Amino acid sequence: MDPTALLLSLRLAGWTTMLLLPLGLPMAWWLARSRWRWKFLLEALVSLPLVLPPTVLGFYLLRAMGPRGPLGPAFEALSGHPLPFSFEGLLLASVLSSLPFSVQPFTAALAGVDPRLIEASWCLGVSRARTFFRVVLPLAATGILSGMVLTFAHALGEFGVVLMVGGNLPGHTRTASIAIYDAVQALDYDAAGRMSLVLLVVSFVVLALTQGLRRGREATWTRRS
Repeated sequence: MDPTALLLSLRLAGWTTMLLLPLGLPMAWWLARSRWRWKFLLEALVSLPLVLPPTVLGFYLLRAMGPRGPLGPAFEALSGHPLPFSFEGLLLASVLSSLPFSVQPFTAALAGVDPRLIEASWCLGVSRARTFFRVVLPLAATGILSGMVLTFAHALGEFGVVLMVGGNLPGHTRTASIAIYDAVQALDYDAAGRMSLVLLVVSFVVLALTQGLRRGREATWTRRS
């Protein structure tokens, strides 16, 4: 088993989840409340990674990050190293490929909040920002937590986009999924099995904890009601 690859995958999944929480919530709030007639175009754009082959998304990202792309030269001028085949490139690719796994659950959770509660808060003189943090977020917390778990799990096992953008550099861009692929290619099924078992256990523990938190929160709301 390759512990470095596993730690890199956990790091990548953690950063992806933390970034998509502040990035995805405003987008989800707008999608949940907006009445713009062309809103479906943004919804389709957010959902595109669900149906787009990962290699296609990775190819376009690789072109955008390259020396002739819109992102590559600016990043290299600031950081001193190219964006492709780096952890920063992996992170950008992971955020974009995991976008629907956070935004869609966030949108469903925020849309499920009773608008009468929001309007009542406004009528009491509470600002829109404070209403969002004091009323909307607590009521939508279960769905938001589910979106974060889905994002983490997806980023943890991402393969196609990661391979296209990051390649296979041990200690830098070689994630657990790529390590499993390499082990299978080398006919080292024992190593592939150990790494797969670790990812299976991590995924199960994360989902189990989420389900436990969700049931506990639902029980708390039931008692309060």
